[in-house]
Amino acid sequence: MLVSVKRAAASVGAGAAGDCAASRAVAATAAAASPAPAIPVRLMGPLLVRVDTGSGEVCSAAEVERNLFTRGCRNILPGNAREVTAAYTPTMRFGREYYQRYYFDPRTAVATRREMQARARLIVALTGHVGLPVRRILEAGCGTGMLRAALRRRLPRAHYVALESSEYLCRRYGWERGRIETYRAAAPFDLVICYDVLQYLEAAAARRALANFGRLCRGVLYFSALTRLDLERNCDHERTDADVHLRSAHWYRARLTRQFREAGLGFWLRRGAPVTLWELESE
Repeated sequence: MLVSVKRAAASVGAGAAGDCAASRAVAATAAAASPAPAIPVRLMGPLLVRVDTGSGEVCSAAEVERNLFTRGCRNILPGNAREVTAAYTPTMRFGREYYQRYYFDPRTAVATRREMQARARLIVALTGHVGLPVRRILEAGCGTGMLRAALRRRLPRAHYVALESSEYLCRRYGWERGRIETYRAAAPFDLVICYDVLQYLEAAAARRALANFGRLCRGVLYFSALTRLDLERNCDHERTDADVHLRSAHWYRARLTRQFREAGLGFWLRRGAPVTLWELESE
């Protein structure tokens, strides 16, 4: 969850994508692996790197694999390309420094425990309103577990699966490691939560994740993702990670409505689920 709502007029935004600690580590790895002078390799997004070879080339992870590892690029040769790009991994992208900035440091944290407690109350109120017994919960991208802790206090009998792709968080908290676009379960969940995760996925992976919601959810989906308009108008830029894949709300809605009915405030009801909303309460 890396979207922070504006609390006041936003000042200058966060640093450029290439200025983070992860980017500096990638460049350092390139310097160690390449014969001098090193070619800077900059973090551009979840699946993009920039290799500054004069003009500067932006390429996907697949292109790095296909091109650098076979042909090389200036003084990044096939023999050392893997070492150069090895630093650019999800572990680095979502490692300790990342969570220190966006979660643990109260000066820059994207959300507070009070906000997560309010969100948990909202989720419990909606599931109660539609008459959904919540016995199984899946939270995809559970982060540091603030929402999980608040929900488990209110739904103590529910089986809670905390799914997370960050190796660092899984080691620290014991979450189940996995990705929402490929995750499978023996039985569907009454409540699926995926809050501010899909903007980190490229389009193909995001589409698979949205389709997978239909397989995993039999009741209520609580979903949100940072959109282009949100970043422009609604976010506190000092606390929000903007190094993401920005899409429109329509892009998400067009795919979700194939299997869900929108109920507002981020809630979606699985089509065919035994829950009831009045006509004016949903789309």
